Amino acid sequence: MIQAAYCIFETPLGACGIAWKEQEISSNPPVVTFFQLPEATRNLTDTRIAASSGGRKARVPPPRIAGIIKKVQKHLRGELQDFLDIVVDLDGAGHFARRVYEAVRKIPAGRTRSYGELAADMNRPTASRAVGQALGRNPIPLIIPCHRVLARDKKPGGFSAYGGGETKAKMLEIEGVTIAKVNRVFPPPPSPRSFLNS
Repeated sequence: MIQAAYCIFETPLGACGIAWKEQEISSNPPVVTFFQLPEATRNLTDTRIAASSGGRKARVPPPRIAGIIKKVQKHLRGELQDFLDIVVDLDGAGHFARRVYEAVRKIPAGRTRSYGELAADMNRPTASRAVGQALGRNPIPLIIPCHRVLARDKKPGGFSAYGGGETKAKMLEIEGVTIAKVNRVFPPPPSPRSFLNS
């Protein structure tokens, strides 16, 4: 594969970022390597995906990535999309995390599963915490829709994006799902330096 690249784009939730690698055979679609949900500011989103992807910033995304961006924008406007056809790079994930991500990709918009249900589906009924930990490290949220996985009783559970459970609740609301009330205030934005040191 060729060097990674990324770009930032606007959505109804704020500025998102997407990173990808082109494949050696140009007829093969690019592989999405990271997806960044909005941070407190566009600059923080840019800093975060630049550090995560290790790629160069592209002025204009290639046509297939531009198509994915349009799908994301439509989805976050409430025109629900299916992201199963997008090729993702999970090379950095362990075997268990890959299984979790593959299972989560099959949850359609408007539906949810619990951490325990996913663990049971994978014949690992006591691994709900491990499922949550794998989802907390998800490099490609939305496309790998970890926001559709909840704790028991439709409680939000964790969410590692900026805004935590509030962001998760907003994403689910766009898809027509209401969850238990989240009593959390958005935290102050971290300094860009903290991303570079993590």
